[in-house]
Amino acid sequence: MTARKSGFIVGAVAGAGVACAALAGMGMRMGTADAAQAPVVRASTATAPTFAPPPGAPMSFADIFEKVSPAVVQINVTSKAKAPSLRIPGLEGFDIVPRGQRRPGQPGQEQQDEDGDTPATPKQQSAGSGFFISADGYIVTNNHVVAEADDIQVVLKDGRELKATLVGRDEGTDLAVIKVVDPKAKGKDFTFVNFENQAKPRVGDWVITIGNPFGLGGTATAGIISAYDRNLNDNTSSFVPYIQIDAPINRGNSGGPSFDIYGRVIGVNSAIYSPTGGSVGIGFAIPAEVAEGVAKQLIANGKVVRGYIGVSILDFSAEMAEALGLTDVKGAIVADVVPGQPAAKAGLLPDDILVAVNGVKIADRSELTREVSKARPGETIKMSIIRDGKPRVVNVTSGTRPSESSLAATGDDQGQDGATPTPDKPASQKVDALGLTLAPIDAAARQTYKIEPEIKGLLIIGVKGDSDAGEKGLAKGDVLANINGAPVVSAGDVSAAVEAAKKAGRTSVLVKVIRQNRSVFVPLKIAP
Repeated sequence: MTARKSGFIVGAVAGAGVACAALAGMGMRMGTADAAQAPVVRASTATAPTFAPPPGAPMSFADIFEKVSPAVVQINVTSKAKAPSLRIPGLEGFDIVPRGQRRPGQPGQEQQDEDGDTPATPKQQSAGSGFFISADGYIVTNNHVVAEADDIQVVLKDGRELKATLVGRDEGTDLAVIKVVDPKAKGKDFTFVNFENQAKPRVGDWVITIGNPFGLGGTATAGIISAYDRNLNDNTSSFVPYIQIDAPINRGNSGGPSFDIYGRVIGVNSAIYSPTGGSVGIGFAIPAEVAEGVAKQLIANGKVVRGYIGVSILDFSAEMAEALGLTDVKGAIVADVVPGQPAAKAGLLPDDILVAVNGVKIADRSELTREVSKARPGETIKMSIIRDGKPRVVNVTSGTRPSESSLAATGDDQGQDGATPTPDKPASQKVDALGLTLAPIDAAARQTYKIEPEIKGLLIIGVKGDSDAGEKGLAKGDVLANINGAPVVSAGDVSAAVEAAKKAGRTSVLVKVIRQNRSVFVPLKIAP
């Protein structure tokens, strides 16, 4: 399991996998106490009271485990170990590589040891979980389990160790499909499970997981569905409305299935929330309907194709809506439009508020991304937007979404600058109502703060610490680009917008701020 980006979210296994399937129509019920014949407490004059589970509680999960566990496998992965490097403060641009190892990508002949032999590439091993979804050997697991794999082996419940190969993987959902190709396999006789997309357990219903925590294969744990539609604030949450469960899952459980009490797969274990790296009772599974759709595409094409329009978006929060007088509006707001991409060609603009896709209302940017991704390249996507306070529709021809790693690489291109000289202070003006001191953007400021020539607005050169702007993180070097959708040319524009908001009875304004050439929207309270 690998560390997640935010908080303490980590993959549910250190080298684990994603697995999700279901025994559709198994119709297997667990034994329960009869309400009439087995009360919660039976009193007896001769013995102490006896506890009995209430109606609806399973007496045991053993029947489920016996039926479905043969479909769950342990996945052992061998991959190249990454060469260690040392970083010395002040030499951040250089890797100090231990003797006998070649810096990755370094040209020239392979290095040799003193005997003239080429040193063997170090290997590392990791393990996860997975499960069969077909009799002929297709297995679902997590992408992070097999992403770097040079060799994949699966261990079945009966102890057989079989070679498998990668069919396809999807960074967007952290799902992957592998297939048994070992000649020792006995034909097409693998026990498999099916995804269950019709019956959806309620919050509070039982769930059982099976997997390979800490290398302890064939381990069953049980708990309940804790919540639906969880967002982990990482690069998978745009496509995955996670199921939260409290059944204990740990490193090695990734890729294993979650079952309901009828033995139907309702999720693929993928991540845990933990400050320690071990289970604290908060785990996350990829819903079966998501996993099934991805698995089918991977088996058919080896990859997942998603729609794409080319915009940078942010959640349109309640504070933003209040600042613009749109209190009943939910959705996402366009921060930037990628030049040359479908949204730009169709006429979408920064500051547009996106409220529906193909007639489906969206509440935030994750829902927007999911709806757009459903489109096939070349299809027309009907985008319902609000621009300048008025609703309108923009038809966008969908493109093909690049890989998540490509998008991340593009987005992470802007880094923190080191210490730089302070530019000569340009003429400035305070806007006391917002706690800001603003100045024109001159050449020195553009060089110091790496502000691109096409960016217009006013430079923030001072922020009052106890103002709403200060508490929300606005800082010297940010660019104030517009306020309530209107471009900012002078401090007078800002003051005028504040006064207009006051006259309209609003207590805040929505400002667009550009930092390191990225746009964000911040609702700012107006000081009395």
